[in-house]
Amino acid sequence: MAYPLFHPSTTAPPPFTLDGAAFSREYPDEGHYVEWKRGVSIDAIEAAAVAFSNADGGVLLVGVENDGTIAGKALSSDVELQIHRAMGRAHGIGKYEIRSVLVDDAPITVVSVSKAREGVAQTHDGRPLVRRGKQNVALVGEELSLLASTRTRSRYEKSDTSIPVTDADPERLRLLCEAFGWADTPQLVDRLREQDLATEDEPARLTVVGALYLLESPSEVVGRADIEIYRFSDPEGDYDKRQLVSGPVDHQVTEATRILMDELGTDLVVLGTRRHELPRIPEVVLREGIANAVAHRQYQLRGVSTRIELRPDRLLIESPGELPEPVTVSNIRDAQSARNSSILRVLRRLHLAEDAGRGIDVMEDTMREELLDPPRFEETSHSVRVVLPVGGTVTPRERAWLRAIELRGRIRPEDRLVLLQAVRGEKLTNKSVRELLSADSVDARQSLQRLRDAGLLQQHGARGGTEYVLAGRLGPPAGLRLAPEELSAVVLEVAEEEGHVTNELVRERTGLDRAEALRLLASLVEAGRLERHGERRGTYYTQPAPRDQLDFRSGPRQGGRT
Repeated sequence: MAYPLFHPSTTAPPPFTLDGAAFSREYPDEGHYVEWKRGVSIDAIEAAAVAFSNADGGVLLVGVENDGTIAGKALSSDVELQIHRAMGRAHGIGKYEIRSVLVDDAPITVVSVSKAREGVAQTHDGRPLVRRGKQNVALVGEELSLLASTRTRSRYEKSDTSIPVTDADPERLRLLCEAFGWADTPQLVDRLREQDLATEDEPARLTVVGALYLLESPSEVVGRADIEIYRFSDPEGDYDKRQLVSGPVDHQVTEATRILMDELGTDLVVLGTRRHELPRIPEVVLREGIANAVAHRQYQLRGVSTRIELRPDRLLIESPGELPEPVTVSNIRDAQSARNSSILRVLRRLHLAEDAGRGIDVMEDTMREELLDPPRFEETSHSVRVVLPVGGTVTPRERAWLRAIELRGRIRPEDRLVLLQAVRGEKLTNKSVRELLSADSVDARQSLQRLRDAGLLQQHGARGGTEYVLAGRLGPPAGLRLAPEELSAVVLEVAEEEGHVTNELVRERTGLDRAEALRLLASLVEAGRLERHGERRGTYYTQPAPRDQLDFRSGPRQGGRT
């Protein structure tokens, strides 16, 4: 039998279509590697995943009747969410993948589960199941003991370093007590044991976790538990700078983040009178990527450091070891597992990592909010990599312009990409916006209508033929696209055309807000290029008359605006 249809350990591209005859030939019946289900049941999916994990792996085909006929079950967002929930309830399952396959044009959902490499998988209520023929049966007695002995889960982070707790650095202990709210009492050693920082023996000794946090130089005890940062001036050339960040793991996270933020710098964009400093990579994304790398790495690989490469077009964070089960690159946002939960728990207490299951969400969501290209996740046979693009499809000037419009309360964050496409000359439809935002028809329509009502888009047509284009007067506003000296020229031109200029006129012609317009006018007065007349609402400005043409006017010329 061609097991598996899709397997997390294979690299060959999966067949996304099968005809009915081929499906019946390859999967004539349920068995040791195959289970059929008509619909999505969290309990059934969880049980199958546990059973396959404790056996040799297998595939769950959702949308197939008990007799093998294709009922169909498309991989919708709701179906995918149900599957991830089922997997999240189970304990210790192997890596899994979710794919959609067409069988004679009918979609089915395929869940492929690998054999677990460590420990015994269990359902959320503690049942260890195993696949036997067509059944998921309970593991008991000697069979359970045998499986447990062959898949003993090694918890290297809790292993003994032989360093007495009394050798812990006092300042490091103080910081840890402060983070956890512990008092420096005789019970402190018990608190350290509760957090896997000390062994249960008497006298207590530091575990690997304890050494990583409570020693000034943990690498002397647990191997190359440090971070190497390489800077490359050329995208593909050799590095021109190397920095080693060692010490306790929390120090490594903060120091490596600081170094990279300094190296990256910001994109400075001046739009009108306002300066926008835009992060090339947001600090929270960098910190979370580094925290994940040091928390999830395999410290058993004593001769390998966490490696960070900074190139002109990307930043790569490489963590030694593979992804912990059941996480794969494709389910990394939905599946949750911490190889070194104790290390991560302390980082959270020190406010250097997000809450459980939130790290990847924060990285992806923050990059999207900043209109930056998304992070990429890769797995090799010996490491996990996070690639953060530097630069992207949205230019810094476009980011600054959209941010300025958003800050003025004219659009919502989800409208920015829609407006950007219009600025780039595209005609927008409900369908194109749905594809752009991965949204439904209602959300797409509301976004287009908000932009229309704000005067940023013009609507043409109705119903099915409706199109939206950039409003003719928006180009973008002068205040968002002109440099300060160019804005000054616009104001002086208005003063010459109208015979005077007011704060209101400046706002209309440039798109600046009231405060920005006042600052611009004040700078022109100070430079002697405008003269101020009147007070408060009656204030207006004129160009100084040549000395031989002074007419001592006391107000704006007839028909002028005040």
